[in-house]
Amino acid sequence: MLKRELRAKYPRLREQIPANILQEQSLKISNQLLQLPVWKFDYFHIFLPIPEKKEVDTSFIIPVLQGRDKQIVVPKVLDSINLQHYLLTDHTQLKPNRWNIPEPVDGILVEENKIDVVFVPLLAFDSKGFRVGYGKGYYDRFLSKCRADVIKIGL
Repeated sequence: MLKRELRAKYPRLREQIPANILQEQSLKISNQLLQLPVWKFDYFHIFLPIPEKKEVDTSFIIPVLQGRDKQIVVPKVLDSINLQHYLLTDHTQLKPNRWNIPEPVDGILVEENKIDVVFVPLLAFDSKGFRVGYGKGYYDRFLSKCRADVIKIGL
């Protein structure tokens, strides 16, 4: 299947997921995280979901990371092609952007080379781990700026 076909198919499939099932599956995903060999790392980059797109609800993952004293980093759209990354703290104020993605208003900037683990939003992936996102390229550009050894976890 071509990327454009996948980008047409998977949003339609997501629309059919009832809210309670999405929440249940998101909780299961956060519990699975405990089994992954990522706990020696410190900086975890996590996307904040777009509710209308029925993405994995990462709000279940954040307390897991906080409970392990991990540094949580969240993205902010800087311009039409780039993201900035901010430390998520108790004082971080979030505001929806033009796509209704919650993002930090301001805060402590984190450089890409400090990030150890990235939770990557995706629509689909293949057996080799190649992802299909929404087609804007934000995460492709972001990941290209990260260290070669950054761990990527697709959600």
